[in-house]
Amino acid sequence: MAAASSPSRRREQDVMKLMMSDWQVELVEDNISEFHVVFKGPPESPYEGGVWRVHVELPEAYPYKSPSIGFVNKIYHPNIDEGAGSVCLDVINQTWSPMFDLVNVFETFLPQLLLYPNPSDPLNGEAAALHMRDPGAYQKKVKDYVVRYAKAEDVAALEEAEKHGGGGGDGAERMSEDESDGFLSSSSDEEEEQPAGKME
Repeated sequence: MAAASSPSRRREQDVMKLMMSDWQVELVEDNISEFHVVFKGPPESPYEGGVWRVHVELPEAYPYKSPSIGFVNKIYHPNIDEGAGSVCLDVINQTWSPMFDLVNVFETFLPQLLLYPNPSDPLNGEAAALHMRDPGAYQKKVKDYVVRYAKAEDVAALEEAEKHGGGGGDGAERMSEDESDGFLSSSSDEEEEQPAGKME
């Protein structure tokens, strides 16, 4: 019975469940603990029509420790670092529970984050200030980023660049693991975009 609830078995089950839930999942070097998911912006939001490549790393202790999540191509949002793609998502960082799984992350947590930003706990201070000061201008800038960085062909180009061993231009080379627990963080002291190394 203990084997059924072991972290490695649970990791495999959750990744398979995500794949069977019609999410496009691509393992990194056939590693079940590191993969990319194609994520689409929620309907009836300024992110509608956007397509992002989201990098996921499952820690050794998953599901007892939360997954690390990072947007590879750019997204404009108060709680997502524009430079590194890291996500400020309290439910994953601080209130994560083994009851949650990867389908929850992609079907509930990330869409809710995009629909209901929390400008009082920003990773992108400029986006947070604009969201509070001028919601119309904020939505316009979100849509501009969707058009510029989040089209299906942008994701395809990132995938192709990774297959050929190169950086993915504007997106993939931005990813770095500056934060100790991966791409998710509940707060950040960094206000400015820092140059990031390529993801290994």
